[in-house]
Amino acid sequence: MTKTKKLVLLAASTAVAMILSFVESQVPPLVAIPGVKAGLANIAVVFALYRLGTKEAICISLLRVLLVSLLFGNPSSFLYSLGGACLSLLVMCLLRHLHLFSTVGVSVAGGVSHNLGQILLACLITKTDLFTLYFPFLLLAGTLSGIAIGLLGALLAKRIPT
Repeated sequence: MTKTKKLVLLAASTAVAMILSFVESQVPPLVAIPGVKAGLANIAVVFALYRLGTKEAICISLLRVLLVSLLFGNPSSFLYSLGGACLSLLVMCLLRHLHLFSTVGVSVAGGVSHNLGQILLACLITKTDLFTLYFPFLLLAGTLSGIAIGLLGALLAKRIPT
């Protein structure tokens, strides 16, 4: 793949991730549990992880967190998004590197670890462990959305030539 083509795919993936984040923020929550979102932007991250490379997936994820927070969020949303994204990226990159799981398995682990990162950060900031009561619900949500994101990311990685 040429450098130009890779740069175009990187830019397009970042833009898609930002658009999906914005669209998702405009949709009313499907459940009444704070923090439960589909994480649609991670379709671009999973695609990048499997087609562009680890560094590129990290860039897309962190750029999306920064730009979406600057444009549509606040310092608090930035902090929680960054905490979740960092743990999620660490887990997904490690699992991808080890080749132990499918794209869906890596995505599920990423979704669950994103939620875990946000819960741990909330507990650290508030100095209480009450937020851990949310984790079973977020575990289910992270698993379900991880399956969908993994399937869509794998489909894109298969269909979009690089």
